[in-house]
Parts: sequence; structure tokens; C-alpha cells
Amino acid sequence: MHAMQYEITLPAAYDMGIIRKRVADKGRLLDAYPGLGLKAYLVRERGHEGSPVNQYAPFYLWRTAEGMNGFLWGSGFRGLSADFGRPAVRHWLGAGLAHGSGPARGAAPDAPATTATRHTVRLPEDADPAEAVEQALAGFPVHPALHTAAVAVDPYRWELLRFALWQGPAPDDAPGTRYQVLHLSRPELDRLPSGRHW
Repeated sequence: MHAMQYEITLPAAYDMGIIRKRVADKGRLLDAYPGLGLKAYLVRERGHEGSPVNQYAPFYLWRTAEGMNGFLWGSGFRGLSADFGRPAVRHWLGAGLAHGSGPARGAAPDAPATTATRHTVRLPEDADPAEAVEQALAGFPVHPALHTAAVAVDPYRWELLRFALWQGPAPDDAPGTRYQVLHLSRPELDRLPSGRHW
């Protein structure tokens, strides 16, 4: 599994309706994309949930490197770059996945995720990365609104990422940056194994 995200920060007065329309028109194009676990079409809006910026920030969990490469070198990313400029793409190695067991995932697996949280921390030099991943996976709450949660690591920065999708508002105690989910493509999410990925 590979985690990936790019963030396009937009002017303060930008009409976020443009992004909403873009996602409404094009979001379903990846609903059956080979090698893609999920793509969460994320936005932050200035003044909403404490966000200081307007931002379009899609987040991906790739099941295969071939799928990720096909997207980055293909027409979809080329079109986005033509419209907004080529963004820097962050990439983390997937280390673990947890599926919620509440109504958001277990009892109603097709229920839409409506919010997301992303939390990153630098691992201290003396930290054991495997232990940090185990703790991060165990630290996801047993919450009825949890849809999917992932842990990944950037081994260049030794940065640990915790990403979670929620049905409804994210819990108040969920750390990190908060996003709205405009659409969720999940063609191969059920093929990503739960638990740690090593």
C-alpha cells in the first residue's frame, strides 16, 4: 500500500464551488481505477473547522505501485497540472490499515465518508518505527463513525502519518488537519489487507 497526497492552496476569495463542480463532474472517473484502494476528494474551506486556507487536497491509498504510476504519468494528473500547476506530491509507504466496525463501515459498508483527518508527526531518532506504527494503529478509536484508517511512514523524513475517514463530523478529540470529503472513490479498498503491512 502507498499513501499519497497533494495540496493545492487557493486564494482566500476563491469560489470553492468551482472545486465542488470539478469533483461532481470528474470524481467518478476513478471509481473503477485499477490499483487504487481509495481516493478521498478532500477540501478545506477558509473559516470552516478552523481552516485558515482554501485548499483542494486529494488523498490516495494505492494498492499497487503500477496504479499510482499510471495515474501520475497519465492524463488525469496531467489535466490537474494544466488547470492548477503541477503540485508537489507527498508519498508515504503504507504500514497498516484499520477498517471501522461501526455503522460507517461494518453494518453499512457503502455509507459515505463525509470528513477526514490527517495527522503527521516526526519520529524521534531513538524511536523504533515498527513500534510507532503498532501504537498508531492501536491508537485509532473504536468509534461508530470511523470508516477507514491508515498508518504510513515517510522513511526519508521519518514522518508518521495517521489518516482517517469518518461518516459525519470527525470526533472532537481526533488530532490533525480536518477536511470535508466531496467524493470517495474506493475501487479496491476491500482488497487492502487490514492490520500491519509487513
